[in-house]
Parts: sequence; structure tokens; C-alpha cells
Amino acid sequence: MFKTSFVPFVLLALSFPLSAGAQASDAQTPDATEAVMVKTIDAGAPDDIAFLEKIVDINSGTLNLPGVVKVKDTLEPELQALGFSTKWNPMDQLTQRAGDLVAEHPCPQGKGKCGKRLLLIGHMDTVFEPSSSFQKYSIVPGTNGRVATGPGAADMKGGLVVMLAALRGMKAAGALDKAEITIVLSGDEERHGSPVSIARGDMIAAAKRSDVALEFENAGRDGGVDGKDAVRIGRRSASSWTLETAGKTGHSSGIFGEGMGYGAVYELVRILDEFRKELPEPGLTYNVGMVLGGATATVAPSGIEGAVTGKTNVIPPVAVAKGDLRTLNEEQTDRVKKKMEAIVRDHLAKTGARIEFEEGYPAMGVTPASEALLAKLQLVNATLGYEPEVVTDPINGGAGDIAFVAPYVPGLVGVGAMGAGAHAEGETVYLDSIPKQAKRMAVLMYRLSNER
Repeated sequence: MFKTSFVPFVLLALSFPLSAGAQASDAQTPDATEAVMVKTIDAGAPDDIAFLEKIVDINSGTLNLPGVVKVKDTLEPELQALGFSTKWNPMDQLTQRAGDLVAEHPCPQGKGKCGKRLLLIGHMDTVFEPSSSFQKYSIVPGTNGRVATGPGAADMKGGLVVMLAALRGMKAAGALDKAEITIVLSGDEERHGSPVSIARGDMIAAAKRSDVALEFENAGRDGGVDGKDAVRIGRRSASSWTLETAGKTGHSSGIFGEGMGYGAVYELVRILDEFRKELPEPGLTYNVGMVLGGATATVAPSGIEGAVTGKTNVIPPVAVAKGDLRTLNEEQTDRVKKKMEAIVRDHLAKTGARIEFEEGYPAMGVTPASEALLAKLQLVNATLGYEPEVVTDPINGGAGDIAFVAPYVPGLVGVGAMGAGAHAEGETVYLDSIPKQAKRMAVLMYRLSNER
């Protein structure tokens, strides 16, 4: 267990009305076990904030494998002290990424005899590589110690601290000793390795033997630091596509003619414009991020830059576009891909085209089971005297690891620390959200572990 000096910040003691989904007659007062968890988490909050500073100051950009391992080495003893057995599964030789930390807390009475089997998901990497100028934790001036900034402070090192604080609260109250929990912390959530079957193999295997998943990614507050807490029960997919078109080349005077046709660039533009007109539907976005076309067009191995040559009087024989595709669920993904492929096949004269979809994050669709889990969380909020959480529309958030396990278990998204500006220099974390979220999760996990 870590012991550090006090770091000043303000905890909010708030009491709010219940939502329509959590009626006053349904609300429970904290039982003796829950009261101990709450007291323990509040008492440990200063140490938790100091521990956050410690891990934020370790650079763990996805491609900085030693840095990710250092974060793992810092977290692992904390989990072991709570009674978890841990295993490090390196993947640098398989996926060119750091690997997974897997921690198991078995049910003393035997598998499946401690209520719901819980899967806790998180990641140890950030988007900030060693080359970034954004490297250190600090308190944001003028916030009375309530807001801190640092690489990954919210996304999601704050979530790792929330997870540990919740588990410590459960341990102190004796609740952890009656829970069956698996934790999978990936080292490459921000830029996952390939193939996904290996990169997310530990997570998927754990999901198949679990009943509920909690993703300790960052969440937000509607209205900023003093706004309403938010949670999600769905995440959109995030995949990419590459479109290549071809045409006959020759003198530009022949463009549109029977002999030369329309050339590769017009075919590319036709397809992209048909995407714009024909694909729109609720929850769907499909960005075009790069376009190249000319006498030659080459995409660099990095996939984020390229080179072209061409002349105004030469019909271009080649063109390339790269973009992404984000959907609410896998049914939408399949439907939209088929529509895109049909548009690509309808060529202009003397042209050809093909589209390839690249492996990415699947969608986590909203389901009745996840809505039922949300209702349980809202009852926890009522018990703790918190306002019901706002449910964020999946279109307002990115993709994440929980989508890989969504086919097997219902889950909650964004139960970690709250903040703003994730993935950008100046990312912030609301420090009061750490004990608040930890209390929510400790009580929820305790109650789920008592369900038969």
C-alpha cells in the first residue's frame, strides 16, 4: 500500500433528488458494509490523488513500451496487496505493443458462487509519446486544487486510481473477500496492436467467463467541473477504409470521351459524393481524411502521408482516399459497408474502383441488459445521495476496449475519473470525481457480488 503526503483538493458533499428511474421507495440507505466502504474511500482520497500524480509522471505513450511496463510495475503490487494474483502477458513480439496485465480475485466458495462475476477493464497507455511536450502532472491554477492536468490524467490513469480506490474500500469492508473479479489492463488501447485476436485475446477470454463488465475509462461532466456527472452504456465503432480508383491515362483533351472515359479522380469524387448523399443515417459518421490522385499516387507505409505527381494536361490513372467509419452497432456496420461497396461498384466509363475495410474497434450497442445495469447504478447514486448520472449519447464519444467484450457481457462505459480535453495537451481531471466514482463502483460491485 502506498503512503504519501497530502495533496490539497476539495471534495463535494452533495445531495440531489432521485430520477424517475430511481423512485424514493426504491432508494436504499447505505448498509453497514457500504458505510465502511464510503468512509475508507474518503479517508484514502489524499493518498489516491498523490498516487495519480506518480503514475501520470511516468510516460506511457502506446509506443513507449518500457514506459507502459513501468506503469504495470507500479500497479501490480497494489493489486497483489488486495489479494489478486497477477500475470503479465507481454506482446511486443506478437503485436508490437507492450502487453496485458491480468489480475484474478477468485471466489473463496468456488467459481460462480460469489454472485455476478465481474470484469474490470482499463488501459495503461496514453496518446502522449516521449516526443510530446506534455509530460508532467500539475494542479491547474485558479481551481482551488480541484482540477489537475497531465498526460493521461483523465484518460485513463485517473480511472486506474478509481479502480484501486474502489477495491480498497471493498477490502476494508470485507466485501472483496466475497467477490469474484477479473481485471484486464491493456497496454495499447490508444493504438491497439494487430492482430486483434491476440491483442484482445485476454480480454475476450475473461469476458466469456464473466457476467458484467465495467470499463474504467474517463467520463465527462455536462457543464464542466460543476456540471452533471455522465456515464455511457454504448460506444460507437471505429474502423478505417481505403478506396482506390483507376482509369485510362492520356492527353487531357480526351477526358469524358468514349475512348478515354472519366479518369481515376472523377471516379473517386463520384464515389465520395455518393457516400455523402446516400449513406447518412442516425449515429453514423464517415470521414474522409486523405485524398491523393494524379499520374502517380502513393500512400506512405505510415498511412498518414503520401506523394503524388501529375500534370494538368494528363488524365490521372490512379487516385486514393482514406477515411474512417463509426457506427452505433454491428448491424449498422454491416449494412453501411454493403451500401458503400455497392456505390463503389457503379463505375463511370473506363474506370475501376475497389474499397478495403481495415480492422478496428467494433461497436458496443445499447441493449436491455446494459440498460438494466444502468438502472442499478442509478439506485447506487440514490443511496449515496448523488444526482442521477446523465447518459451520454454514444455519438459524442470514441471507441474503446469494452466493445470487444460487449458480445459476451453487458457493461458500463466511463466509470473512471471525470475531466475534459482527453487526447490533447492540457487534458484535465476533476479530482473530486475520483473518490466519488470509487464509492459508486465499490457499492455497485458489492451489490452485484451479492446477486445470485
